[in-house]
Amino acid sequence: MSSLILLLVYLLVMICVGVWSLRNTTTLQDYFLGGRTCGPWVSAFAYGTTYFSAVVFIGFAGKQGWLFGFDCLWIALGNAVFGAALAWIVLGKKTRNMTQRLNTMTMPEFLEARYESAHMKMIAAVLIFIFLLPYSASVFKGLGNLFESTFHISYDLSLIILVAVTGIYLVLGGYSAVTLTDFIQGFIMIAGAVAVCSVITFKAGGINTAITRVNEIYSQHVPPAQQPSVLTIASLVFMTSFGTWGMPQMVQKFYAVKDEKVIPKATVICGFFALIIGFCAYFPGVLSHLFFTAETLPRLASGGIDFDKIMPTLFTTHVPELLMALMMLLILAASMSSLASMILVSSSAITIDLYKGYLNKDVPEQKSVLIMRVMSAIFILATYLISRLQIGFIVTLMSLSWGVLSGAFMAPYILGIYSKKITKAGAYAGLYTGAASAVILTMCLGPANSPLAASIAIVVPFIVTPVVSLFTKKISPELIKKAFGE
Repeated sequence: MSSLILLLVYLLVMICVGVWSLRNTTTLQDYFLGGRTCGPWVSAFAYGTTYFSAVVFIGFAGKQGWLFGFDCLWIALGNAVFGAALAWIVLGKKTRNMTQRLNTMTMPEFLEARYESAHMKMIAAVLIFIFLLPYSASVFKGLGNLFESTFHISYDLSLIILVAVTGIYLVLGGYSAVTLTDFIQGFIMIAGAVAVCSVITFKAGGINTAITRVNEIYSQHVPPAQQPSVLTIASLVFMTSFGTWGMPQMVQKFYAVKDEKVIPKATVICGFFALIIGFCAYFPGVLSHLFFTAETLPRLASGGIDFDKIMPTLFTTHVPELLMALMMLLILAASMSSLASMILVSSSAITIDLYKGYLNKDVPEQKSVLIMRVMSAIFILATYLISRLQIGFIVTLMSLSWGVLSGAFMAPYILGIYSKKITKAGAYAGLYTGAASAVILTMCLGPANSPLAASIAIVVPFIVTPVVSLFTKKISPELIKKAFGE
Protein backbone atom coordinates (compact mmCIF):
# COMPACT_ATOMS: atom_id res chain seq x y z
CA MET A 1 0.00 0.00 0.00
CA SER A 2 2.84 2.40 0.85
CA SER A 3 4.38 1.74 -2.58
CA LEU A 4 1.17 2.67 -4.36
CA ILE A 5 0.68 5.85 -2.30
CA LEU A 6 4.23 7.04 -3.00
CA LEU A 7 3.77 6.22 -6.68
CA LEU A 8 0.54 8.22 -6.96
CA VAL A 9 2.04 11.23 -5.16
CA TYR A 10 5.11 11.12 -7.42
CA LEU A 11 3.09 10.90 -10.63
CA LEU A 12 0.80 13.73 -9.50
CA VAL A 13 3.83 15.97 -8.81
CA MET A 14 5.21 15.22 -12.29
CA ILE A 15 1.90 16.24 -13.88
CA CYS A 16 1.75 19.47 -11.83
CA VAL A 17 5.30 20.35 -12.92
CA GLY A 18 4.31 19.94 -16.58
CA VAL A 19 1.25 22.17 -16.19
CA TRP A 20 3.24 24.81 -14.27
CA SER A 21 6.05 24.80 -16.87
CA LEU A 22 3.59 25.43 -19.70
CA ARG A 23 3.75 29.18 -19.10
CA ASN A 24 7.53 29.19 -19.63
CA THR A 25 7.52 27.61 -23.10
CA THR A 26 6.50 30.27 -25.60
CA THR A 27 9.42 29.89 -28.02
CA LEU A 28 11.22 26.90 -29.53
CA GLN A 29 14.34 27.72 -27.51
CA ASP A 30 12.18 27.79 -24.36
CA TYR A 31 10.73 24.39 -25.17
CA PHE A 32 13.99 22.66 -26.09
CA LEU A 33 16.55 24.46 -23.89
CA GLY A 34 14.49 26.17 -21.20
CA GLY A 35 15.46 29.55 -22.65
CA ARG A 36 19.13 28.86 -21.74
CA THR A 37 18.42 30.02 -18.18
CA CYS A 38 19.33 26.94 -16.09
CA GLY A 39 21.30 27.48 -12.88
CA PRO A 40 24.01 25.20 -11.37
CA TRP A 41 21.83 22.88 -9.28
CA VAL A 42 19.22 22.34 -11.97
CA SER A 43 21.87 21.87 -14.67
CA ALA A 44 23.93 19.44 -12.58
CA PHE A 45 20.94 17.34 -11.55
CA ALA A 46 19.61 17.34 -15.12
CA TYR A 47 22.94 15.91 -16.30
CA GLY A 48 23.24 13.44 -13.43
CA THR A 49 19.72 12.04 -13.55
CA THR A 50 19.95 11.60 -17.32
CA TYR A 51 23.30 9.82 -16.84
CA PHE A 52 21.98 7.16 -14.44
CA SER A 53 18.94 5.05 -15.29
CA ALA A 54 17.43 1.84 -13.94
CA VAL A 55 20.04 -0.11 -15.93
CA VAL A 56 22.74 0.95 -13.44
CA PHE A 57 20.77 -0.03 -10.33
CA ILE A 58 19.46 -3.34 -11.70
CA GLY A 59 21.43 -4.77 -14.64
CA PHE A 60 24.88 -3.23 -14.19
CA ALA A 61 24.93 -3.48 -10.39
CA GLY A 62 23.87 -7.11 -10.48
CA LYS A 63 26.16 -8.28 -13.26
CA GLN A 64 29.27 -6.23 -12.60
CA GLY A 65 28.91 -6.51 -8.83
CA TRP A 66 28.88 -10.30 -9.03
CA LEU A 67 31.47 -10.78 -11.78
CA PHE A 68 33.85 -7.92 -10.98
CA GLY A 69 33.64 -7.83 -7.19
CA PHE A 70 35.14 -4.64 -5.75
CA ASP A 71 36.73 -3.84 -9.11
CA CYS A 72 33.32 -2.63 -10.29
CA LEU A 73 33.72 0.36 -7.98
CA TRP A 74 36.27 1.65 -10.50
CA ILE A 75 33.26 2.16 -12.79
CA ALA A 76 31.54 4.31 -10.15
CA LEU A 77 34.70 6.35 -9.62
CA GLY A 78 35.32 6.74 -13.36
CA ASN A 79 31.73 7.84 -13.96
CA ALA A 80 31.97 10.51 -11.26
CA VAL A 81 35.42 11.86 -12.16
CA PHE A 82 35.46 11.50 -15.96
CA GLY A 83 31.82 11.07 -16.99
CA ALA A 84 30.44 13.86 -14.79
CA ALA A 85 32.98 16.34 -13.34
CA LEU A 86 35.57 16.29 -16.14
CA ALA A 87 32.85 16.49 -18.79
CA TRP A 88 31.67 19.80 -17.31
CA ILE A 89 35.25 21.10 -17.09
CA VAL A 90 36.26 20.14 -20.63
CA LEU A 91 32.99 20.64 -22.51
CA GLY A 92 30.73 22.95 -20.53
CA LYS A 93 32.08 26.44 -21.22
CA LYS A 94 33.21 25.91 -24.81
CA THR A 95 29.99 24.12 -25.80
CA ARG A 96 27.74 26.79 -24.32
CA ASN A 97 29.66 29.67 -25.88
CA MET A 98 30.12 28.20 -29.35
CA THR A 99 26.50 27.03 -29.68
CA GLN A 100 25.34 30.52 -28.74
CA ARG A 101 27.66 32.17 -31.27
CA LEU A 102 26.48 29.81 -34.01
CA ASN A 103 22.85 30.06 -32.80
CA THR A 104 22.38 26.28 -32.66
CA MET A 105 20.20 24.24 -30.31
CA THR A 106 20.90 20.61 -31.27
CA MET A 107 23.88 18.40 -32.03
CA PRO A 108 22.93 18.09 -35.75
CA GLU A 109 22.48 21.88 -36.00
CA PHE A 110 25.88 22.43 -34.40
CA LEU A 111 27.65 20.02 -36.76
CA GLU A 112 26.04 21.65 -39.80
CA ALA A 113 26.91 25.19 -38.69
CA ARG A 114 30.43 24.40 -37.44
CA TYR A 115 31.49 22.57 -40.63
CA GLU A 116 29.51 24.50 -43.28
CA SER A 117 27.78 21.30 -44.33
CA ALA A 118 24.42 21.20 -46.05
CA HIS A 119 23.77 17.54 -45.25
CA MET A 120 25.57 16.67 -42.00
CA LYS A 121 22.55 17.78 -40.00
CA MET A 122 20.31 15.36 -41.88
CA ILE A 123 22.67 12.43 -41.37
CA ALA A 124 23.08 13.19 -37.66
CA ALA A 125 19.33 13.59 -37.17
CA VAL A 126 18.63 10.22 -38.81
CA LEU A 127 21.21 8.51 -36.58
CA ILE A 128 19.60 10.04 -33.49
CA PHE A 129 16.15 8.95 -34.61
CA ILE A 130 17.22 5.37 -35.37
CA PHE A 131 19.21 4.75 -32.20
CA LEU A 132 17.51 6.83 -29.49
CA LEU A 133 13.94 5.76 -30.22
CA PRO A 134 14.53 2.04 -29.51
CA TYR A 135 16.63 2.99 -26.49
CA SER A 136 13.65 4.94 -25.16
CA ALA A 137 11.35 2.00 -25.87
CA SER A 138 13.62 -0.32 -23.88
CA VAL A 139 13.37 2.01 -20.87
CA PHE A 140 9.56 1.99 -21.13
CA LYS A 141 9.64 -1.80 -21.32
CA GLY A 142 11.80 -2.06 -18.21
CA LEU A 143 9.53 0.30 -16.28
CA GLY A 144 6.47 -1.67 -17.39
CA ASN A 145 7.98 -4.86 -16.00
CA LEU A 146 8.89 -3.03 -12.78
CA PHE A 147 5.30 -1.80 -12.32
CA GLU A 148 3.93 -5.25 -13.02
CA SER A 149 6.15 -7.01 -10.45
CA THR A 150 6.12 -4.34 -7.73
CA PHE A 151 2.72 -2.66 -7.88
CA HIS A 152 0.87 -5.69 -9.30
CA ILE A 153 -0.43 -3.64 -12.21
CA SER A 154 -0.64 -5.39 -15.59
CA TYR A 155 2.17 -4.69 -18.06
CA ASP A 156 -0.21 -3.06 -20.58
CA LEU A 157 -1.81 -0.79 -17.97
CA SER A 158 1.62 0.09 -16.61
CA LEU A 159 2.76 1.26 -20.03
CA ILE A 160 -0.40 3.33 -20.50
CA ILE A 161 0.12 5.07 -17.12
CA LEU A 162 3.78 5.80 -17.89
CA VAL A 163 2.97 7.08 -21.38
CA ALA A 164 0.22 9.34 -20.06
CA VAL A 165 2.30 10.91 -17.27
CA THR A 166 5.43 11.32 -19.40
CA GLY A 167 3.32 12.77 -22.19
CA ILE A 168 1.63 15.34 -19.97
CA TYR A 169 4.70 16.84 -18.34
CA LEU A 170 7.01 16.56 -21.36
CA VAL A 171 4.57 17.72 -24.06
CA LEU A 172 3.32 20.65 -21.98
CA GLY A 173 6.48 21.83 -20.27
CA GLY A 174 9.32 20.75 -22.55
CA TYR A 175 12.87 21.20 -21.22
CA SER A 176 11.72 23.40 -18.32
CA ALA A 177 9.53 20.56 -17.07
CA VAL A 178 12.28 18.01 -17.67
CA THR A 179 14.89 19.98 -15.69
CA LEU A 180 12.51 20.73 -12.82
CA THR A 181 11.43 17.10 -12.57
CA ASP A 182 15.10 16.07 -12.83
CA PHE A 183 15.82 18.33 -9.85
CA ILE A 184 13.10 16.61 -7.81
CA GLN A 185 14.10 13.18 -9.06
CA GLY A 186 17.74 13.86 -8.17
CA PHE A 187 16.94 14.20 -4.47
CA ILE A 188 14.74 11.10 -4.63
CA MET A 189 17.62 9.18 -6.21
CA ILE A 190 20.12 10.31 -3.56
CA ALA A 191 17.79 9.52 -0.65
CA GLY A 192 16.77 6.15 -2.04
CA ALA A 193 20.27 5.06 -3.07
CA VAL A 194 21.90 6.01 0.26
CA ALA A 195 19.11 4.41 2.31
CA VAL A 196 19.11 1.11 0.40
CA CYS A 197 22.92 0.89 0.34
CA SER A 198 23.01 1.51 4.10
CA VAL A 199 20.45 -1.20 4.83
CA ILE A 200 22.17 -3.81 2.64
CA THR A 201 25.55 -2.96 4.23
CA PHE A 202 24.04 -3.25 7.73
CA LYS A 203 22.49 -6.62 6.88
CA ALA A 204 25.90 -7.75 5.61
CA GLY A 205 27.45 -7.05 9.03
CA GLY A 206 28.73 -3.50 8.56
CA ILE A 207 31.18 -2.08 6.06
CA ASN A 208 34.40 -3.56 7.48
CA THR A 209 32.95 -7.03 7.98
CA ALA A 210 31.29 -6.96 4.57
CA ILE A 211 34.51 -6.01 2.77
CA THR A 212 36.48 -8.73 4.56
CA ARG A 213 33.90 -11.44 3.85
CA VAL A 214 33.51 -10.52 0.16
CA ASN A 215 37.29 -10.66 -0.31
CA GLU A 216 37.29 -14.13 1.25
CA ILE A 217 34.57 -15.69 -0.91
CA TYR A 218 34.77 -13.78 -4.20
CA SER A 219 37.25 -16.22 -5.76
CA GLN A 220 35.05 -19.13 -4.71
CA HIS A 221 32.07 -17.68 -6.58
CA VAL A 222 34.04 -16.38 -9.57
CA PRO A 223 37.15 -18.51 -10.26
CA PRO A 224 40.27 -16.54 -11.32
CA ALA A 225 39.97 -17.82 -14.90
CA GLN A 226 36.49 -16.25 -15.15
CA GLN A 227 37.35 -12.96 -13.47
CA PRO A 228 37.43 -9.93 -15.81
CA SER A 229 40.74 -8.78 -17.20
CA VAL A 230 42.17 -5.31 -16.69
CA LEU A 231 41.29 -4.56 -20.35
CA THR A 232 37.64 -5.51 -19.79
CA ILE A 233 37.38 -3.30 -16.69
CA ALA A 234 39.21 -0.42 -18.36
CA SER A 235 37.03 -0.57 -21.50
CA LEU A 236 33.86 -0.57 -19.40
CA VAL A 237 35.06 2.40 -17.36
CA PHE A 238 36.05 4.20 -20.56
CA MET A 239 32.78 3.48 -22.36
CA THR A 240 30.45 4.43 -19.50
CA SER A 241 32.51 7.50 -18.55
CA PHE A 242 33.71 9.06 -21.80
CA GLY A 243 30.98 7.60 -23.98
CA THR A 244 28.47 10.08 -22.56
CA TRP A 245 30.56 12.98 -23.90
CA GLY A 246 29.12 12.40 -27.36
CA MET A 247 25.51 11.52 -26.48
CA PRO A 248 23.12 14.26 -27.72
CA GLN A 249 20.84 14.07 -24.67
CA MET A 250 23.85 14.70 -22.40
CA VAL A 251 25.48 17.47 -24.46
CA GLN A 252 22.13 19.31 -24.51
CA LYS A 253 22.63 20.13 -20.81
CA PHE A 254 25.64 22.32 -21.65
CA TYR A 255 23.66 24.31 -24.23
CA ALA A 256 21.06 25.34 -21.65
CA VAL A 257 23.17 26.78 -18.81
CA LYS A 258 22.50 30.39 -17.87
CA ASP A 259 26.08 31.72 -18.00
CA GLU A 260 29.71 30.71 -17.48
CA LYS A 261 29.47 31.21 -13.71
CA VAL A 262 27.13 28.21 -13.55
CA ILE A 263 29.74 25.77 -14.84
CA PRO A 264 32.22 25.54 -11.88
CA LYS A 265 29.37 25.06 -9.41
CA ALA A 266 27.63 22.54 -11.64
CA THR A 267 30.92 20.64 -11.99
CA VAL A 268 31.23 20.11 -8.24
CA ILE A 269 27.55 19.31 -7.71
CA CYS A 270 27.37 16.87 -10.61
CA GLY A 271 30.61 15.15 -9.58
CA PHE A 272 29.40 14.52 -6.02
CA PHE A 273 25.97 13.44 -7.26
CA ALA A 274 27.52 10.90 -9.63
CA LEU A 275 29.90 9.61 -6.93
CA ILE A 276 27.04 9.04 -4.45
CA ILE A 277 24.74 7.40 -6.98
CA GLY A 278 27.47 5.28 -8.57
CA PHE A 279 28.87 3.98 -5.29
CA CYS A 280 25.42 3.33 -3.78
CA ALA A 281 24.37 1.46 -6.93
CA TYR A 282 27.42 -0.80 -7.34
CA PHE A 283 28.33 -1.48 -3.69
CA PRO A 284 25.15 -3.49 -2.93
CA GLY A 285 25.87 -5.43 -6.13
CA VAL A 286 29.27 -6.41 -4.73
CA LEU A 287 27.65 -7.42 -1.44
CA SER A 288 25.37 -9.82 -3.33
CA HIS A 289 28.19 -12.34 -2.78
CA LEU A 290 27.18 -12.43 0.89
CA PHE A 291 23.51 -13.11 0.19
CA PHE A 292 23.75 -15.67 -2.63
CA THR A 293 25.69 -18.80 -3.37
CA ALA A 294 26.31 -20.31 -6.79
CA GLU A 295 23.32 -22.58 -6.11
CA THR A 296 20.86 -19.89 -4.91
CA LEU A 297 21.57 -17.32 -7.66
CA PRO A 298 18.60 -16.54 -9.94
CA ARG A 299 18.89 -18.68 -13.05
CA LEU A 300 17.70 -18.53 -16.66
CA ALA A 301 15.88 -21.43 -18.24
CA SER A 302 19.15 -22.37 -19.95
CA GLY A 303 20.86 -22.66 -16.56
CA GLY A 304 22.94 -19.48 -16.85
CA ILE A 305 22.91 -16.73 -14.21
CA ASP A 306 20.01 -14.27 -14.57
CA PHE A 307 21.95 -11.13 -13.66
CA ASP A 308 18.92 -8.87 -14.12
CA LYS A 309 17.19 -10.59 -11.18
CA ILE A 310 20.07 -10.50 -8.68
CA MET A 311 19.35 -6.99 -7.37
CA PRO A 312 15.52 -7.21 -7.43
CA THR A 313 15.73 -10.51 -5.51
CA LEU A 314 18.18 -9.02 -3.03
CA PHE A 315 16.03 -5.94 -2.47
CA THR A 316 12.70 -7.73 -2.10
CA THR A 317 14.23 -10.23 0.33
CA HIS A 318 16.26 -7.95 2.60
CA VAL A 319 14.86 -4.40 2.28
CA PRO A 320 11.85 -3.31 4.43
CA GLU A 321 8.59 -2.58 2.61
CA LEU A 322 8.62 1.21 3.02
CA LEU A 323 12.25 1.44 1.93
CA MET A 324 11.52 -0.89 -0.96
CA ALA A 325 8.82 1.53 -2.05
CA LEU A 326 11.41 4.33 -2.00
CA MET A 327 13.77 2.12 -3.99
CA MET A 328 11.13 1.54 -6.64
CA LEU A 329 10.54 5.30 -6.76
CA LEU A 330 14.29 5.80 -7.16
CA ILE A 331 14.42 3.42 -10.13
CA LEU A 332 11.32 5.06 -11.63
CA ALA A 333 12.81 8.56 -11.20
CA ALA A 334 16.14 7.54 -12.72
CA SER A 335 14.47 5.96 -15.72
CA MET A 336 11.89 8.68 -16.39
CA SER A 337 14.52 11.43 -16.34
CA SER A 338 16.64 9.55 -18.89
CA LEU A 339 13.54 8.73 -20.92
CA ALA A 340 12.28 12.32 -21.07
CA SER A 341 15.67 13.63 -22.25
CA MET A 342 15.93 10.98 -24.98
CA ILE A 343 12.40 11.64 -26.25
CA LEU A 344 13.00 15.40 -26.29
CA VAL A 345 16.21 15.00 -28.29
CA SER A 346 14.62 12.44 -30.64
CA SER A 347 11.65 14.69 -31.39
CA SER A 348 14.00 17.64 -31.98
CA ALA A 349 15.79 15.59 -34.65
CA ILE A 350 12.59 15.58 -36.68
CA THR A 351 11.16 19.00 -35.79
CA ILE A 352 14.22 21.26 -35.57
CA ASP A 353 16.79 19.42 -37.66
CA LEU A 354 14.71 17.95 -40.49
CA TYR A 355 11.37 19.79 -40.79
CA LYS A 356 12.51 23.29 -39.78
CA GLY A 357 15.99 22.70 -41.19
CA TYR A 358 15.05 21.47 -44.68
CA LEU A 359 11.31 21.47 -45.41
CA ASN A 360 10.12 24.79 -44.00
CA LYS A 361 12.87 27.08 -42.72
CA ASP A 362 10.49 30.03 -42.28
CA VAL A 363 7.95 28.28 -40.05
CA PRO A 364 6.63 30.74 -37.39
CA GLU A 365 7.92 30.36 -33.83
CA GLN A 366 4.56 29.43 -32.28
CA LYS A 367 3.95 26.82 -34.95
CA SER A 368 7.42 25.39 -34.33
CA VAL A 369 6.61 24.95 -30.64
CA LEU A 370 3.32 23.28 -31.55
CA ILE A 371 5.05 20.90 -33.96
CA MET A 372 7.66 20.10 -31.30
CA ARG A 373 4.90 19.25 -28.84
CA VAL A 374 3.10 17.09 -31.40
CA MET A 375 6.31 15.27 -32.32
CA SER A 376 7.09 14.66 -28.64
CA ALA A 377 3.64 13.11 -28.26
CA ILE A 378 4.15 11.01 -31.40
CA PHE A 379 7.54 9.77 -30.17
CA ILE A 380 6.07 8.84 -26.80
CA LEU A 381 3.31 6.92 -28.60
CA ALA A 382 5.89 5.25 -30.85
CA THR A 383 7.95 4.12 -27.86
CA TYR A 384 4.77 2.72 -26.31
CA LEU A 385 3.94 0.73 -29.45
CA ILE A 386 7.48 -0.65 -29.72
CA SER A 387 7.44 -1.56 -26.02
CA ARG A 388 4.01 -3.15 -26.39
CA LEU A 389 4.90 -5.17 -29.50
CA GLN A 390 8.32 -6.13 -28.05
CA ILE A 391 9.94 -6.29 -31.49
CA GLY A 392 13.04 -8.46 -31.39
CA PHE A 393 15.50 -6.36 -33.41
CA ILE A 394 14.91 -3.37 -31.11
CA VAL A 395 17.08 -5.04 -28.48
CA THR A 396 19.92 -5.25 -31.00
CA LEU A 397 19.57 -1.57 -31.92
CA MET A 398 19.52 -0.61 -28.26
CA SER A 399 22.76 -2.45 -27.54
CA LEU A 400 24.42 -0.60 -30.44
CA SER A 401 23.08 2.86 -29.65
CA TRP A 402 25.70 3.97 -27.13
CA GLY A 403 28.65 3.01 -29.33
CA VAL A 404 27.14 4.30 -32.58
CA LEU A 405 26.06 7.73 -31.29
CA SER A 406 29.17 8.38 -29.22
CA GLY A 407 31.44 7.05 -31.95
CA ALA A 408 29.75 9.15 -34.63
CA PHE A 409 29.46 12.46 -32.79
CA MET A 410 32.19 12.64 -30.19
CA ALA A 411 35.25 13.42 -32.34
CA PRO A 412 33.56 15.95 -34.71
CA TYR A 413 31.93 17.65 -31.72
CA ILE A 414 34.86 17.82 -29.28
CA LEU A 415 37.55 18.52 -31.87
CA GLY A 416 35.20 21.09 -33.39
CA ILE A 417 34.97 23.17 -30.22
CA TYR A 418 38.72 23.00 -29.55
CA SER A 419 40.48 23.01 -32.92
CA LYS A 420 40.23 25.48 -35.79
CA LYS A 421 41.93 23.03 -38.16
CA ILE A 422 39.21 20.36 -38.38
CA THR A 423 37.63 20.37 -41.83
CA LYS A 424 34.24 19.32 -43.13
CA ALA A 425 35.75 16.23 -44.77
CA GLY A 426 37.49 15.36 -41.51
CA ALA A 427 34.23 15.67 -39.57
CA TYR A 428 32.42 13.46 -42.10
CA ALA A 429 35.23 10.89 -41.89
CA GLY A 430 34.99 10.84 -38.10
CA LEU A 431 31.21 10.53 -38.13
CA TYR A 432 31.19 7.64 -40.61
CA THR A 433 34.12 5.71 -39.13
CA GLY A 434 32.73 6.03 -35.58
CA ALA A 435 29.28 4.73 -36.49
CA ALA A 436 30.62 2.01 -38.79
CA SER A 437 33.23 0.84 -36.27
CA ALA A 438 30.59 0.44 -33.56
CA VAL A 439 28.34 -1.67 -35.81
CA ILE A 440 31.11 -3.83 -37.33
CA LEU A 441 32.99 -4.44 -34.08
CA THR A 442 29.85 -5.30 -32.14
CA MET A 443 28.93 -7.86 -34.81
CA CYS A 444 32.45 -9.32 -34.86
CA LEU A 445 33.20 -9.30 -31.13
CA GLY A 446 29.68 -10.14 -29.96
CA PRO A 447 27.40 -8.44 -27.40
CA ALA A 448 29.56 -9.62 -24.47
CA ASN A 449 32.39 -7.41 -25.75
CA SER A 450 30.21 -4.41 -26.62
CA PRO A 451 32.08 -2.13 -24.12
CA LEU A 452 35.35 -2.84 -25.95
CA ALA A 453 33.67 -2.34 -29.35
CA ALA A 454 32.18 0.98 -28.22
CA SER A 455 35.49 2.14 -26.76
CA ILE A 456 37.34 1.44 -30.01
CA ALA A 457 34.57 3.15 -32.00
CA ILE A 458 35.01 6.25 -29.85
CA VAL A 459 38.81 6.36 -30.16
CA VAL A 460 39.18 5.64 -33.92
CA PRO A 461 37.51 8.90 -35.12
CA PHE A 462 39.91 10.94 -32.95
CA ILE A 463 42.69 9.58 -35.17
CA VAL A 464 40.83 9.65 -38.49
CA THR A 465 39.33 13.14 -38.18
CA PRO A 466 42.59 15.12 -37.69
CA VAL A 467 44.44 13.05 -40.30
CA VAL A 468 41.79 13.64 -42.98
CA SER A 469 41.66 17.32 -42.00
CA LEU A 470 45.36 17.70 -42.82
CA PHE A 471 44.73 17.01 -46.51
CA THR A 472 41.31 18.52 -47.16
CA LYS A 473 39.83 21.97 -47.73
CA LYS A 474 39.87 24.26 -44.70
CA ILE A 475 36.83 25.94 -43.13
CA SER A 476 36.38 29.58 -44.15
CA PRO A 477 38.18 32.10 -41.88
CA GLU A 478 34.92 34.02 -41.40
CA LEU A 479 33.19 31.00 -39.86
CA ILE A 480 36.20 30.20 -37.67
CA LYS A 481 36.17 33.74 -36.30
CA LYS A 482 32.45 33.55 -35.61
CA ALA A 483 32.62 30.11 -34.00
CA PHE A 484 35.57 30.89 -31.74
CA GLY A 485 34.50 34.45 -30.93
CA GLU A 486 37.43 36.29 -32.46
